[in-house]
Amino acid sequence: MFRRPVLQVFHQFVRHESEVASSLVLERSLNRVQLLGRVGQDPVMRQVEGKNPVTIFSLATNEMWRSGDSEVYQMGDVSQKTTWHRISVFRPGLRDVAYQYVKKGARIFVEGKVDYGEYMDKNNVRRQATTIIADNIIFLSDQTKEKA
Repeated sequence: MFRRPVLQVFHQFVRHESEVASSLVLERSLNRVQLLGRVGQDPVMRQVEGKNPVTIFSLATNEMWRSGDSEVYQMGDVSQKTTWHRISVFRPGLRDVAYQYVKKGARIFVEGKVDYGEYMDKNNVRRQATTIIADNIIFLSDQTKEKA
């Protein structure tokens, strides 16, 4: 007696859910980067006609590890790899602060997202570029260290 109406409701629900799922796919995703390193060059501000200006600088991060079979902490050779990141700052307030206060050698923390893009170089050759679009910068050390 109740079986038929329950099945009909169930089939309608399943059909409705599958129609919604196929027409509207909302997935959560995350493109988030956190970098801690030292600035490789003083920032430059660039502006392409008709677009907002951008502050650009490089940031070095280091990865260190010990090689060797010994599990004793002091044993083994220390190896290091430096990775360079291109940082771009578009946000108006942050862009100006970065241009004014980020200096070569400063230790900073950058949060943002990864962006993969293309551009034409001076010889009209298409190049690919990976950039970190910064939306937060935290200064961790004095930019200038005076030697006595």
